[in-house]
Amino acid sequence: MSAPTHTRPLQAPRGGVDTRLPWWALALPALAFVALLLLILNPADAHAAADDPAITHLLEWLQQLIAR
Repeated sequence: MSAPTHTRPLQAPRGGVDTRLPWWALALPALAFVALLLLILNPADAHAAADDPAITHLLEWLQQLIAR
């Protein structure tokens, strides 16, 4: 003989689901993006890009575009 199971009645959530993110959940990816962008935009440190003038020209153009 099996024992009866007790289930809770279905109820709607009272206040809804809290979907707010903490401040660092947005700040850390934004900070990482800016750091990587600054690494890309500094052609003086990009030793491999010094051989290819097209890449250097593109990076300088992007730097001028962002500086506006």
